[in-house]
Amino acid sequence: MKINSFCLACLINMQESQVRKFDDEEKKMDYMREILAFLSSCDPDLSAPALVKPLSRIYEKYWGKRDSMEEVKQEFNDYLLSMEEELEAQIRNHPDPLEAALCYARTGNYIDYAAVKDITKEKLLELFESQGSAGLEKEMYRRFLDDLEHASSLVWLTDNCGEIVLDKIAMKILREQYTDVKVTAIVRGEPVVNDADLEAARYVGLDRIVNVTGNGSGIAGTDLADISEEAEQLIRNADLIVSKGQGNFETIHGCGLNIYYLFLCKCEWFVQKFRAERFQGMFINERSIT
Repeated sequence: MKINSFCLACLINMQESQVRKFDDEEKKMDYMREILAFLSSCDPDLSAPALVKPLSRIYEKYWGKRDSMEEVKQEFNDYLLSMEEELEAQIRNHPDPLEAALCYARTGNYIDYAAVKDITKEKLLELFESQGSAGLEKEMYRRFLDDLEHASSLVWLTDNCGEIVLDKIAMKILREQYTDVKVTAIVRGEPVVNDADLEAARYVGLDRIVNVTGNGSGIAGTDLADISEEAEQLIRNADLIVSKGQGNFETIHGCGLNIYYLFLCKCEWFVQKFRAERFQGMFINERSIT
């Protein structure tokens, strides 16, 4: 999905907010001028997450490396792992455990430091409270189940740490119910924001449930032009794909593959596009989006 004016303005505001705390106003002006010059001449077909990577290089040129998010990633992985047994029991007690697992996995998409600046465990628990009565759009879920019945391979594009524990439960239940479907999880190829990578996937035990591979990319999404050949072939050859999060939607939407997007609407553009409330869950297919 190529960048639009709303996302362009958001990227500019994000760059300014990152340097607001610094005192050197002249240096900040030089930085913002270079940011604006780059954005004014960049490839207009690139997505917002794809543009964040070169913008980060400009940031590092002026201000050095950003603080690592390893502590945050570890904190939320540990937090969700501490709840895993209880959450899985709640999911399995649901009349349709797979639907419940997908709803919980979607709720975990809240843990996104690229889109939500005020993440709290209290808000996450509040969102979990609504999962007992939450469900997926009936016709879309029926279509998903029909695709599963006829599939031999499924690729799951993960998003954030912590959230990946809920993805793990969903993939576990999916494999139990559809034993003939080979499931592969694809994580980020490099550390980026609080996204899940191979280290995180192994830490939470996802690799003991399904095959896991990195996508070879440092973009906070799944850009088919930037990922490894192995990851691209896995995606293109899959019978169906589950894509978690806004970043994956922004980077892969428009490819025409049989993708089911599972995410929360967290930023204003998504709220407007899908006519949704903030933190409302979406489950939609690539081929049904106009």
